Amino acid sequence: MATDARASACWSPQRPDQRRDTPHAMPHAMPFLDPFTTATGAQRATVALAGLETLWINTGTLCNLACKTCYIESSPTNDALAYPTLHEVSPYLREAKRRGAAKIGFTGGEPFLNPDAIPMIEESLSLGFSVLVLTNAMRPMMRPAVRQGLSRLQAAHGRRLVLRVSLDGYCAEVHDAERGAGSFAAALDGIAWLAGRGFRLAIAGRLLSGEDEPAMRMGFAELFAREGIDLDASSPSDLVIFPQMSEGTPTPEITEACWDLLGKSPNDVMCASSRMVVKRKGADRPSVLACTLISRDMAFDLGADLDAACNAIVPLNHPYCSRFCVLGGASCSGA
Repeated sequence: MATDARASACWSPQRPDQRRDTPHAMPHAMPFLDPFTTATGAQRATVALAGLETLWINTGTLCNLACKTCYIESSPTNDALAYPTLHEVSPYLREAKRRGAAKIGFTGGEPFLNPDAIPMIEESLSLGFSVLVLTNAMRPMMRPAVRQGLSRLQAAHGRRLVLRVSLDGYCAEVHDAERGAGSFAAALDGIAWLAGRGFRLAIAGRLLSGEDEPAMRMGFAELFAREGIDLDASSPSDLVIFPQMSEGTPTPEITEACWDLLGKSPNDVMCASSRMVVKRKGADRPSVLACTLISRDMAFDLGADLDAACNAIVPLNHPYCSRFCVLGGASCSGA
């Protein structure tokens, strides 16, 4: 499908130097400002939760790496999203269970920096959820206490626990340019440890090298064969390829008319099936976000109550809604 051509019908221009919070004299003069109307005056697309399939827990924005294009600017110093505790997360897990969710996802930051990471994963598994953990598989995961905890959970719960490791490319040049020298080799060491102990694995790559997705999958297939990684590079669940995310690149606003123009449905978008729990620095309690990628824009903060957050209608009023979800066709949960 010629998505790019059809998307032009939804286009509203956006200069790279225009921020969402820039004051404007005339209503709807700039994109991604009004929650219900685009810059051209069209009705903005909105999404209702079709059913809660995945509840994400953000373990905090602190990370051992400072990647150049991190979606939520995680780093060794960014603690804008604090570490939630097991005590704080547990009620959300039980509410998600009541609502029929099947999966709990853990993301960060680097999840294994959170002192309660293993207990939170364990409680999720004990409640019967499948669990997906997004990790860079580096030093935080390789600490003895974390490895022991993971080994115990893998022995008890087997294939309901999936570790998805970030490899931005299939060679050190691309990955290290994004994450720092030596990070590719360190990630491969972590992957080898997981694979050698029978963990269920997946890999997350990104279109950073300028190659298209088929070329990326071919390169990863060669890497998997060379490293003895038992994954199918053609499988969208074994290897998730995310679109490139550039803050300065203009992207169309998504109108209600775009669904038919693009041959897509609101139910294809992440916020139709997931919510994310975060703990903001200084907050008394966690809150629930509409999206795993948008943590700074308070318009996507749906309050502390998961039930109310699940009933909220989400306007697609952010460039990520367009670039990552609708036009990029991506989902943090994978295929």
